[in-house]
Amino acid sequence: MSELTKKTDEDVIEKPLPPNWILQHPMYQHLMNLDVGDSAQVHAAFLVYLDLAEVRQWKEVSGVGCSELRLVLLEGREKEGEPTQTVLPLPVHRGLCHRSVRSVLAIGSPMLLCVVASDSSLVYQRMCDGLLTPDPPVGIQDQGRRQHRKRRQQH
Repeated sequence: MSELTKKTDEDVIEKPLPPNWILQHPMYQHLMNLDVGDSAQVHAAFLVYLDLAEVRQWKEVSGVGCSELRLVLLEGREKEGEPTQTVLPLPVHRGLCHRSVRSVLAIGSPMLLCVVASDSSLVYQRMCDGLLTPDPPVGIQDQGRRQHRKRRQQH
């Protein structure tokens, strides 16, 4: 190997991030510039952004301000070509009133609420306008009463 192609251990070792790397991240700065006045909600929005963009590989994730509610919302696509979804990142200590939920749902796109705990764990909940029948649990089939009756008659 020539001297130009040799890599030493020092070249491979990544430099540690500065302690305030979040404050220097372009998306964090963009979210702060939305001027919602709640740094905890901006921080929660940034953590959700990282999860959506880096972990879940969502496409076109961006931050938008909701001036009426003084909140940062995230918009993105779960997969290429799918409709845009809106995500409401919310720190666990912040409450959410019925009026706020109605205002966010009035946007019209599919909505996810993401609650951010103090340990940075995230819990997503799909929100809709009205009642929504949940999907059946995986691996459980609905047999129905009629099928049970037929079995009893056959035996």
